[in-house]
Amino acid sequence: MRAIDRQAMGLVALTLIADQASKELLLRHLLKIGTVQPIIDGFFQLVIVWNRGVSFGLLSGDGALPPWVLSGVAIAVCIGLFLWLRLTDSLLTGWGIGLVMGGAIGNVIDRARWGAVFDFADFHVQDWHWPAFNVADAAIVVGVGLMLVDSLIGERKRAP
Repeated sequence: MRAIDRQAMGLVALTLIADQASKELLLRHLLKIGTVQPIIDGFFQLVIVWNRGVSFGLLSGDGALPPWVLSGVAIAVCIGLFLWLRLTDSLLTGWGIGLVMGGAIGNVIDRARWGAVFDFADFHVQDWHWPAFNVADAAIVVGVGLMLVDSLIGERKRAP
């Protein structure tokens, strides 16, 4: 196995562990104290949000897709990303793929366990409010960002 593949799979595992551990600990904590825990007044709080859509609550309205459909799409995306990983020599793309796969699998686990994804990080800046998210969502955003940066700067260094 190539170094880039080991690193990407390591990021998948690390993301999954961080995501599932944070969700388990925070859900237990928030259920004990209530559904909202202010951390930085007026800026950041921990909440319990059950997201039946995709990242950041997209497609979660009344016509939300069933959890098995969203999970199936996520698994198909992970298969495609794994195939891409086997073809790339770019470390940034490999790391991005690992983060996206780990985040997607973390949210699939939530859908299998609870029928929805547990989101808990809730940020506000004055009147602006970002939808609640979790470690898996953050990993997906960072992973896509790494792949985008790599495509824009054209880094084509060979992985060790």
